[in-house]
Amino acid sequence: MTDDNKKHGPDEGVENGFDAEMSAADDVAAEVEASAEPDPIDVLRAENSDLRDKYLRLAAEMDNLRRRTERDVKDAKSYSVAGFARDMLAVSDNLRRALDAIPADALESGDAGLKALAEGVEMTERSMLAALERHGVRKLDPVGEKFDPNFHQAMFEVPNPEVANNTVVQVVQAGFVIGERVLRPAMVGVSKGGPKAPAGETSAAQA
Repeated sequence: MTDDNKKHGPDEGVENGFDAEMSAADDVAAEVEASAEPDPIDVLRAENSDLRDKYLRLAAEMDNLRRRTERDVKDAKSYSVAGFARDMLAVSDNLRRALDAIPADALESGDAGLKALAEGVEMTERSMLAALERHGVRKLDPVGEKFDPNFHQAMFEVPNPEVANNTVVQVVQAGFVIGERVLRPAMVGVSKGGPKAPAGETSAAQA
């Protein structure tokens, strides 16, 4: 072995080994760094999914808002005349009372003037009810229906073993609805003492 080999051989081996270790360490560090960074495709997929969820939520909120707005507009149109209609019902009631106050024998006696007056009042009542119906106000005719506290107000009971129990047998004052709301419940008399009413039977007002 020469002096140069003795002088440089061991140092070069150590240096080469150190360089190899450093290179390996750099490779490991690079791999760790690469593995720590998220995949760009995964990032884009996550962002796309998040945006899609936000879009769907926004679309659902807009649809709910549209439906609420349509319902509010419909209700405003349907119920804006409720107060006026309620006042007109009082007028209609007075017309009906006027007709009922005319004795039947007086009409049958042939008094032309009285008969013409009664016909005029009756025509006015019909015209008023027709006008109210054009604006969504509907008269209830519950005779024969099962009593429904949502639409009827019981004033008295009528014993009748032949009619199903709790059936409307008489109307004291007509009821009215506007749209799906009760403008005025019908004041009625209901049967008592008859067979039990069939289950599931509903009034015409609910139909």
